[in-house]
Amino acid sequence: MQRPDPATQTRGTRALPARARALAPAQVDARLRWLGLCLLLSLGLVLLSGCAPGFGGVGPLGFTSTTGDSTASADSGKVIPITPDLIRSQMAQRPKTTPDGMKRLLAAPPVYTIGPGDVVGIIVYNHPELLPNAGAVIAQQTDPTGVAVAPGFIVDAKGEISFPFIGRVKLQGLTESGASELVARRIGTYIKEPQVSVRIQSFRSQRAYVQGEVRTPGLQIFTDVPMTLAEAIGRAGSFTQSGDRSRVTLTRGGVSTVIDLPMLQSMGLDGNSIALRNGDVVNVGSRDDSRVFVMGEVRGPGALLMRNNGRLSLNEALGDAGGPDLLSASTGQIYVVRNAPDNLDTQQIFNLNARNPAALALADRFELQPRDVVYVDHVPLVTWNRVISLILPSAQVVNLGRDTARR
Repeated sequence: MQRPDPATQTRGTRALPARARALAPAQVDARLRWLGLCLLLSLGLVLLSGCAPGFGGVGPLGFTSTTGDSTASADSGKVIPITPDLIRSQMAQRPKTTPDGMKRLLAAPPVYTIGPGDVVGIIVYNHPELLPNAGAVIAQQTDPTGVAVAPGFIVDAKGEISFPFIGRVKLQGLTESGASELVARRIGTYIKEPQVSVRIQSFRSQRAYVQGEVRTPGLQIFTDVPMTLAEAIGRAGSFTQSGDRSRVTLTRGGVSTVIDLPMLQSMGLDGNSIALRNGDVVNVGSRDDSRVFVMGEVRGPGALLMRNNGRLSLNEALGDAGGPDLLSASTGQIYVVRNAPDNLDTQQIFNLNARNPAALALADRFELQPRDVVYVDHVPLVTWNRVISLILPSAQVVNLGRDTARR
């Protein structure tokens, strides 16, 4: 075997440091920085292509969108563009006639009848000795319900009173005229052709309950004048600031009916068209239970309350949130996400392309529903800037580590 020439080996060993010395330290540092930056940028582009909706990737709402237009395909539901046809379709779905559940509430109110707890006054003309005696009379006072109680005969729990000569007589379920005829017929055995008048002195047997978002919730006592839904709410101090006029629930006989008062007005009806009955429970819902959530590239994201009438348009929601952020929002990618009422795994996704100013007129007529999510997507450049803002601090850390190791 031929042994290497020591002279040649010496020349090669000496030549290597010479080539290394030919690269200045500044050039080595520049090349290392360039390689590190390229590596980080490559990683950033991979992340960007996988996360940014504007680059055709999966967006934060779980559906894909294409840069430059407002079309998108959803994994959980089809994206529906907000167009004039959609607005017309929604308007056509609004009820034009009274719902069947409401018709039973619009029946004529029954005439007030005497019941347990009522105080009645009985007068037999030309017979002052038959005025209520000391045992039957109660002094002027106020009962626990707040009703002023006038002197008279109290109807007991069995619906009866005790009257001179005729003893106990049942008046429950009778009107004033019916009670007058019954007492006259019974006392006619003792008095010839009596003229009897029965009047309810204090109404205490029939009541409705008003609760929820009213200023003074509590029971409302019926009188001989029928009490309507509007009157009952008025007696309770009317709606509070958070009262929802579109969600007034009336429970009667174990059946609850949600009443949308603004919708009734659009049909030519109102709360005075609904007469309450004994035992009805009225509950006024709160707007706090009907929030809309605005997220994404808006100036003031957060949860918004519906209006007092239970309505809120897409335009109003965007306006209350401060509008889209002009520096980062993609006005062509404004979405409304709505859970299907019968399937939580499926969402309806509506898209508003607000690049055309005429679309704002459509947004003003697009009514949101409680628990809707309004999301304003960002432009692709914003994603790029955010990725770069993550990369640059990392590059600075690499440079700092290299400088520390070199020292």
